[in-house]
Amino acid sequence: MNAEIWLPMAFAGLMALSLLMYVVLDGYDLGVGILLPFAKDDDKDTMVSSIGPFWDANETWLVLGVGLLLVAFPKAHGIILQALYLPVTVMLIGLILRGVAFDFRVKAGVRYKGLWNRVFAAGSLIASMAQGVMLGRYLTAFEPGWQAWAFALLVGVGLSAAYVLLGACWLIMKSEGTLQRQAIGWARYGVFGTALCVAAVSLVTPLVSERIAAKWFEMPEFFLLLPLPLLTLALFVLLLLMLPRLDQRLGQGDQHLCWLPFSMAVGIFLLSFYGLSYSVFPDVIIDKLDIWEAAAHPQALWVIFIGAVVVLPAIVAYTVFVYRVFWGKTRELTYS
Repeated sequence: MNAEIWLPMAFAGLMALSLLMYVVLDGYDLGVGILLPFAKDDDKDTMVSSIGPFWDANETWLVLGVGLLLVAFPKAHGIILQALYLPVTVMLIGLILRGVAFDFRVKAGVRYKGLWNRVFAAGSLIASMAQGVMLGRYLTAFEPGWQAWAFALLVGVGLSAAYVLLGACWLIMKSEGTLQRQAIGWARYGVFGTALCVAAVSLVTPLVSERIAAKWFEMPEFFLLLPLPLLTLALFVLLLLMLPRLDQRLGQGDQHLCWLPFSMAVGIFLLSFYGLSYSVFPDVIIDKLDIWEAAAHPQALWVIFIGAVVVLPAIVAYTVFVYRVFWGKTRELTYS
């Protein structure tokens, strides 16, 4: 196959993988941050400790995804970041607040620790909302008007709820006792918010583009793709039904299935991301610019591809290593 054809496809796949890894991995620690104000003071250190070894590495995937967009699709990079300048700036402010609060709460005395906990939660919510607004603006092809912005804000709320679901399911898997039981209640609310986000994106995306609508609703594609929304709905229902039963098992000290809610939540994200990718591909900007039009020169892509072949396995290996080392239940946070 001609390099001018497959190289842009390869980089589109790598960029999609990077964004998916970021949404899942950093999504749960953003969700834990959003939930922090609702926990008891004795549990807040445990919550922060559950994400402490991972959150820096999780954000690496965002840097990789944006970097690939910049170097592999420079035409699209300029258009996208110009259109998303405001929400990107807000997201960075939220991530900075999170980073500062994470470190400062370690050194703060009892008097100020509550303040930095609130800053950490605010930074998490700001970053989550901004990412949802970015997704909403992207799906409406950056169209002006209050309707497009209202949809973007709706997606912002929905994505924040989806992160809450991931964060709550992470805490079910990583914690014990009262915090674990409380996380089950948070997960129930997160299921409804995530369903709202998935439904909103699923309904609006075909309305943005006739091409996307045709990909989903023409025959025989409709029947071939029908298992995708049905599987997603099934995961929502199963997760909602299993949470009360899991609560009973955990109350009896049975931790064997504590990993299952997180796995199901990740499954919902994977199916949703696949559906979104199918809708958009091969466009970088819906109905305006595809990956071949936006791609850099093939010789430049070759150089970048060699770098990606070196860097990506290193990031994957580091991520796997960190999760392997810190696997298991989180203990109370202590500082020496």
